[in-house]
Amino acid sequence: MRVNRAWLGLVVLALPALLVAIDATALLLALPQLSADLGATSVEQLWISDSYGFMVAGLVITMGTLGDRIGRRRLLLIGGAAFLVLSVAAAFAADPLMLIVARALLGVAGATLAPSTLALITSMFRDERQRGKAIAIWAACQFTGGALGPVLAGFLLQHFWWGSVFLVAVPAMALLLLAGPVLLPEFRSDQAGRLDPAGVVLSLAAVLLTVFGIKQLTVASGPAVPAGALVAGAGLGFLFVRRQLRVEAPLLDLRLLRNRPFTAVLVALVFAGVAMAGTGLMVTQYLQGVLGLSPAVSALLFAPMGLGTAAGTMAAPALARRVRRTTAIAGGLAVSAVGGLLLIGAGVGGAGALPPVVIGITVLALGTGPLFALGTGLVVGSVPPERAGSAASMSETGNYFGGSLGLALLGVVASVVYRGRMDGTSDSLAGAVAASRHLPAAEGAHLLHTAREAFTAGLHVTGLTAAVVFAGLAMLVLAMRPATRTATAPVPGHKAGHEAGHEAGHEAGREANREPGREAGYEVTPS
Repeated sequence: MRVNRAWLGLVVLALPALLVAIDATALLLALPQLSADLGATSVEQLWISDSYGFMVAGLVITMGTLGDRIGRRRLLLIGGAAFLVLSVAAAFAADPLMLIVARALLGVAGATLAPSTLALITSMFRDERQRGKAIAIWAACQFTGGALGPVLAGFLLQHFWWGSVFLVAVPAMALLLLAGPVLLPEFRSDQAGRLDPAGVVLSLAAVLLTVFGIKQLTVASGPAVPAGALVAGAGLGFLFVRRQLRVEAPLLDLRLLRNRPFTAVLVALVFAGVAMAGTGLMVTQYLQGVLGLSPAVSALLFAPMGLGTAAGTMAAPALARRVRRTTAIAGGLAVSAVGGLLLIGAGVGGAGALPPVVIGITVLALGTGPLFALGTGLVVGSVPPERAGSAASMSETGNYFGGSLGLALLGVVASVVYRGRMDGTSDSLAGAVAASRHLPAAEGAHLLHTAREAFTAGLHVTGLTAAVVFAGLAMLVLAMRPATRTATAPVPGHKAGHEAGHEAGHEAGREANREPGREAGYEVTPS
């Protein structure tokens, strides 16, 4: 494929990623308005916001294998067409159930897009240095879209109805359908594994039961329901892993986890997603509910989080030319830990309340850039081209599952802190705001101030939790990196290094006791 055509193809792949990210984060600001219009309960609001991410997390591994088998471009175009139609359906949903179903089906379509785009980039850019730049651009578009989403939503919600935020993705999907067949190459593998229906069901059920159990921790009157769901999800997850170790063509190639940096990156992707999503959710509510800012102003102040990640992602390839990739990733995660600690300086009001939050989320996001750029490149570079879709699906599973899980897990933590501070008199800040309007002025003001203090305490705990998570991940990445480099290691980005990586990937697929991921010229040592 000619270089110029490859870069044009990257635009086709990156623009939908940008717009889909805008669509996903724009929902955060649209949720209060659409909930009021549709009469959604608190549980329905959770499913509206989370159903997309969890369906992607549950199906992205399946779609990665399917793309390797039937063709990555074909699967991408099918998913793009479905995403376009379902975005329109979500925009005109008449009730909460219809919107939840539309969002869940959007998750199915989204699961086809994520691994296909990343795997196609791997096929289009065979030179590792160019591929690293391409992945950084692709990832930066995703995070830039996440930053622009709330800003665009603030504008749309002031001039149109809530459904307009779902229509943002329609032009991008239309462009993909028109330009994709011309600019994108097709790639399928005769060696790709067959789909495993039992594995698909087990993985999806394990994810959904686990998520349901976590959600029920915040709404159930007793521990029986959430505990039962969590135990069932863990049990099905165990059966899924056991099956993947036994079947001839697994959905998830667990042999890749023998590569220590590969495993560390996947773990980091999941838990970084938890910390970022949970922090982002708390900060958006803090800006509006505690500081009383409008959705549009809150969106502008929240934008540095996505832009910081995009900046860190774009800078990562240059950083990797000076230090090891694992060192760059760990250093970035340490920076993110500092950003989490800065959030502890947030206050209920006054001139000093806002700067710690804006600076904190910017620093936190900036530090994750090397993980998302270099870590993703390490994952997809650890396998031969015919398995790139499967490897990409593992990376995207970590991203989506971690992000969606963060909304639930840290939401539970913040809710527990809030309820403890309120002595059970209020379940949420939004509920306290609504109740204060029906009380005498003095009592309403007191309730509102107490609720805002309680929510800010929850933000402090969230920031501290994020800092601990990022610091732990930094140490994990350093601990699990290869101990030495080979004496004859090629310089990353040279063709020889790329070809050596693919040869190592082929060997890993043939022998279970061999390590994948030698493309970067590392000496792989047993864990």
